Amino acid sequence: MNKNLWLLILSQVFAFTAAPVTVFLSGIIGSQFSPVKSLATLPMSLSIVGVAVSTIFAAKIMSIIGRKAGFIYASIGSSLSSLLAAYSIINQSFILFSVACFLLGTGLAFGHQYRFAAVETVKKDMAPKAISIILLAGIASAFIGPNVANLAKEIIAEHLYAGSYITLALLTLSSTIFLTFYKNESKSSKVLIKSSRSYTELISQPRFLQAIISSAFAYAIMAFLMTATPISMHVMEKISLTNTGFVIQLHIAAMFLPSLITGNLIKKYGHSTIMYAGVILFLITILTSFFEQNFINYLIALVFLGFGWNFLFISGTSLLVLSYKEDEKFKAQGFNDLIVFTIQATASLSAGVLLSLTSWKMMNLICIPFLVLIVLSTLRADFREKK
Repeated sequence: MNKNLWLLILSQVFAFTAAPVTVFLSGIIGSQFSPVKSLATLPMSLSIVGVAVSTIFAAKIMSIIGRKAGFIYASIGSSLSSLLAAYSIINQSFILFSVACFLLGTGLAFGHQYRFAAVETVKKDMAPKAISIILLAGIASAFIGPNVANLAKEIIAEHLYAGSYITLALLTLSSTIFLTFYKNESKSSKVLIKSSRSYTELISQPRFLQAIISSAFAYAIMAFLMTATPISMHVMEKISLTNTGFVIQLHIAAMFLPSLITGNLIKKYGHSTIMYAGVILFLITILTSFFEQNFINYLIALVFLGFGWNFLFISGTSLLVLSYKEDEKFKAQGFNDLIVFTIQATASLSAGVLLSLTSWKMMNLICIPFLVLIVLSTLRADFREKK
């Protein structure tokens, strides 16, 4: 732990409140304003699309102006986007709300660079721990964001949830307070995206490909099921909003709480072993879909979904850091996030439609082929390394 890492942690707590609030409220607000029922999850999906299409841009900007300025501008942008969301709720505009969620996703694309900024504050062999620590801050975001949003939802009595996004604007802007004291690492602000190796050469490395597949499909499965959960629970199964929110909060906490030990586990057992463990945790989530769709089973499913994501995403990200050269880090990081969040966006966009056409059980079964891809890419990389 050092000063910069502490500042990144504190800043991320507030910057990332946009993510759990979007997960918690966007589907519910979408179901109120959407002209077509199957489009209720579109705002949530567009926030992920915003992340996907902005990843290369975020890496490029940070390679030019540095981490500090990039994070500060992103926080200001997220704050303004939150105010736009509040305005859209007041005017009951589904289109405007969808645009606001997309812009919040753009801000989160910059926010996802926090994990790479954390790596730059430590030695490479400590990367898993640094990533674990920075992701652990997500627990605070998971509880602060939805709780504040829920408490503030009736600030404007005539327009439910407008107050939630007004307070979100204040929360995301708060991260700039800590960023004021953050100092750019000299290397991180000087390295250009250009490097000698092409994207094809980067992805031809078995470990690089393993890292991307692990992170991408972990995020895809998590987003696919998480996006559908509020609609499945609250709208279709008539489970209370309070219980639905609690399940989402516990899910997000489960995404980040294992970070207390994940870095140590990776260091002790290796990246591949933790990836296999992550696949098993996802399989437990899928297994619960064979039982009754009640509050307890949703809770169990979403908690193990969070655990599985944590193991796969942290091991994938820390493995990625070991598979590129210093002069190509922004290029590799931007490309990784483009693939990860494009696949995640595709999964999230399809969630609402597939849920309306199939069932919660089928949604879970659809995830199995992606788990197979993670296992195959890991086995291939392990085999190539032993040769």
